[in-house]
Amino acid sequence: MEKAKILVIEDTPEMANLIGQYVKKGGMDANVCLTAEDALLSMQKTEPDAVLLDLNLPGMSGMDFLRKFRAEEKKLTPVIVVSGNDRDEDIIAALENGADDFVTKPFSPRVLQARLSAALRRTAKASAAAEESTQFGEYTILENSCVLKRGAAKVKLSSKEFDVLSLLVHHAGETLSPAKIFNAVWKVPFGDVTAVAVYIQRLRKKIEKDPRNPEFIKTIFRYGYRFDIPEGPTA
Repeated sequence: MEKAKILVIEDTPEMANLIGQYVKKGGMDANVCLTAEDALLSMQKTEPDAVLLDLNLPGMSGMDFLRKFRAEEKKLTPVIVVSGNDRDEDIIAALENGADDFVTKPFSPRVLQARLSAALRRTAKASAAAEESTQFGEYTILENSCVLKRGAAKVKLSSKEFDVLSLLVHHAGETLSPAKIFNAVWKVPFGDVTAVAVYIQRLRKKIEKDPRNPEFIKTIFRYGYRFDIPEGPTA
């Protein structure tokens, strides 16, 4: 399962590394940048799932970064300002310019982790509501984005893995033969149908708690595969 990617923008190296450690302890990946300019370059390679932003930065200020970030249609990505500026004017300005939350320094690591996790959960729900989605257990399939999420974190799938999973989910409760899956996903008149079994095994390793005793993708002997959606969330 792919971890949520958090972009940390903080110009004090000691504080930046400290925040990065807190993020990692919370089960997320941290990408630390000391300037807004470095952060913008980093975002060209890796799109963050959330941003922790200081306001007092050399060069481009945190507030200017926030305006630019929101102007580029990144409306759902949560931004939490982490700043020593605790004046009402600074907090209001940050919120008015698109920040989702404001944490003042010094801060409690647990509070920061909790607010970051809450922001990611809100984003996951908003993203799912903005497009066609299907929920099963802890997972959500976002059809338009071709993304599978477990909670707020993305599950890394290849395009073919996603297509096979999406097909099975859309035909939940129905037994699909390997040939039918192959024809629907690969869309070629001839090919090796045994590829379907390979992709089923890959998917089970990524979404099943016990791939040898699958909860979702069931093998129906001599017929094919059936996707079962539990009535309630998985434990």
